[in-house]
Amino acid sequence: MFQRGVFAGKRIEDYPVAVSQVKELWDSTLPLAANLANISALLNLCLDRVSWVGFYLWDTTTSGLVLGPFQGFPACTRIALGKGVCGTAVSTRRTQSVPDVARFPGYIACDTATLSEIVVPIIRQGQPLGVLDIDSPERARFDEIDQEWLELIVETIVPLWP
Repeated sequence: MFQRGVFAGKRIEDYPVAVSQVKELWDSTLPLAANLANISALLNLCLDRVSWVGFYLWDTTTSGLVLGPFQGFPACTRIALGKGVCGTAVSTRRTQSVPDVARFPGYIACDTATLSEIVVPIIRQGQPLGVLDIDSPERARFDEIDQEWLELIVETIVPLWP
């Protein structure tokens, strides 16, 4: 169960707590959307200087991404494979950490206040399940520490994913 007030405001202390909380919050009896909604809320509380935290889910009928549970302003609802930061993360199967979105070729601006973004692809047995997408109104907000821990969070939820 989620515990209020457990984040210290220091990434090196907060990320391990977030991973633990992800494991505690996930309930395999609930629909995927309910679990991802809780994870996005948790990360939104844990991370500072972010404006959007959420998931885009792989849609096998269109071979693209569709908006999933999130915290933040309304967002783009569909993203094609290879388009924008999210579509690139899926097509390359690699985390995309973008310090300045204005310099990312083909960037899709869902929120004009976003200046940096990190997107972690969610892949199981070579097949895309979706992405974890986090935006910030600050340039160069995300670094190797964020990438390492966010990838660990995704690794934690992949085996739990239905």
